[in-house]
Amino acid sequence: MGGRRRGAHDENYSFVSPVVKYLLFLFNLIFWVISLVMVAIGVYARMMKHAEAALRCLSVDPAVMLLVVGVLMFIITFCGCVGSLRENICLLQTFCICLTVIFLLQLVAGVLGFVFADKARNRVTVMINDAIVHYREDIDLQNLIDFGQKEFGCCGGVTYSDWSQNMYFSCEPDNPSRERCSVPFSCCVLNKDENVINTMCGQGMQEREYTEAGNHIHVNGCIDKLVDWIHSNLFLLGGGRPGTGHSTAGRHPPHRDDPWR
Repeated sequence: MGGRRRGAHDENYSFVSPVVKYLLFLFNLIFWVISLVMVAIGVYARMMKHAEAALRCLSVDPAVMLLVVGVLMFIITFCGCVGSLRENICLLQTFCICLTVIFLLQLVAGVLGFVFADKARNRVTVMINDAIVHYREDIDLQNLIDFGQKEFGCCGGVTYSDWSQNMYFSCEPDNPSRERCSVPFSCCVLNKDENVINTMCGQGMQEREYTEAGNHIHVNGCIDKLVDWIHSNLFLLGGGRPGTGHSTAGRHPPHRDDPWR
């Protein structure tokens, strides 16, 4: 009987700490739920859009980005949830391999970002300019650009005059739009005590001189701000201190010796 008891005890014995097991499960469960929400929002956003307008700017469609990231998160966190709860070695190994691959991809992206800095900046420029052209055609893209311009305190691609690429904000003499030679309200410099946002605060700003427009809107482009943000995060990824990179934001025109140019 004693042998049978020891055998039964050995069958139920686990080498995994219950604390680690359920912490890992809880951590993955939270991100699994987040991934489901992201996929649901992405699917809903795609269904609500007009197919023609959505396909034209598919490369910068936030709904597609949510879908891709959400599906990847769902698969990885599912392996982590079930693997930790059931102590399934195969699923846990898949979970670890996926995290390792993601880390290596981030590391490779960081190295390539330094080695091919000019190409990376050109790619960012193309994406931002394409987003500016389709600004009014996709409400999700419009909200994303407005959020980015307000968050980074920037306007346009290289400078605020890049908004002339958009048919509504173009400065062409025959442009009948009421927003001719204007910029979106997200470019405006807002006062902290301003409760109501004036959506027409960017009216006619492209016709003004750089210094004059700077009193009302952010005149520096988002490319410098975004590249500077990526640059700082690449230092974090490489184990360095944030802010040790060359600051490019707020300089106009760009300095020719900057390695990101």
